[in-house]
Amino acid sequence: MTQRTLVILKPGTVQRGLIGEVISRFEKRGLKLVAMKMVRLTEDILDVHYAHLKERPFFPWLKNGMMAAPVVLCCWEG
Repeated sequence: MTQRTLVILKPGTVQRGLIGEVISRFEKRGLKLVAMKMVRLTEDILDVHYAHLKERPFFPWLKNGMMAAPVVLCCWEG
């Protein structure tokens, strides 16, 4: 059975120009890139995605970091 998973390339990865390197590493391991999209995450999206961390003291820092620049959302299959 083939499984799919979400990989988020965080703002630092995008800003440092490492998108190609990260994708290459997944491909070398035999995974297939099914979809990819560059977006700016909103507070609402982060509140849902990281709901399990919402009460943690570092959550505001995490949220601000993830909204600092665009991220790349990837769906990998393998």
